[in-house]
Amino acid sequence: MNLIHVIVLAIIEGITEFLPVSSTGHMIIASSVMGIASNDFVKLFTIAIQLGAILSVVVLYFKRFFQTLDFYFKLVVAFIPAAVFGLLFSKKIDALLESALTVGITLFVGGIILLFVDKWFNQPDVKEEKEISYLTALKIGFFQCLAMIPGTSRSAATIVGGMSQKLSRKAAAEFSFFLAVPTMFAATAKKLYDFYKEGHVFTGEEIKLLAIGNVIAFVVALLAIKTFITFLEKRGFQLFGWYRIVVGGIIIILIVSGHNLQVI
Repeated sequence: MNLIHVIVLAIIEGITEFLPVSSTGHMIIASSVMGIASNDFVKLFTIAIQLGAILSVVVLYFKRFFQTLDFYFKLVVAFIPAAVFGLLFSKKIDALLESALTVGITLFVGGIILLFVDKWFNQPDVKEEKEISYLTALKIGFFQCLAMIPGTSRSAATIVGGMSQKLSRKAAAEFSFFLAVPTMFAATAKKLYDFYKEGHVFTGEEIKLLAIGNVIAFVVALLAIKTFITFLEKRGFQLFGWYRIVVGGIIIILIVSGHNLQVI
């Protein structure tokens, strides 16, 4: 992995982390296209730079993170399902991350679902985070577990999950952003722990690449969040649905036609 690879992956992460198109899926495919050799640091990098993107949420919604304890309790409740499933099935999840076909299929199927989401859930009752109940937060947390399948998109799973519980598009998207903070912080911490547990030590070059990747992902994500919220309120999910169908379809066709997409 070189500096160009880092910049490209960080830009992709910053743009796609909060869009319902799967940041992990896009980084897996981008890594394959650029021919990035698979190793433990590359696998760590694709998880760790998500922390940079997630920190943009804290900056943009700074005041929201210093309200009542109720806000944090809801995030904890919503985070629990992913924490439990992640610990129980971490090896199976890592195995799925090596399957480009899985990414293609989940992108395609998820795209079809997004074409109809706006019609299915068009009568929201909950328009602000403070109106979300603990039971609703827990249900959204279970939807987040679907994102452990690469190509699903954590953002798509949690936003659709929120809308299914009668949250407005904006309320569902914002709660998805907030939930990303503890989720991705925990995922990064676990990946770092595993990295060190396996006897690895960061080189100076690797630390530099991680720092650059996180900074770029942070800056790009700041712009992406604002743009996404505005677009989502006005246009809904259909464009993202068609995009996923096209990208997922191309991946599936390439694999079926004999192209070997190497993944991280």
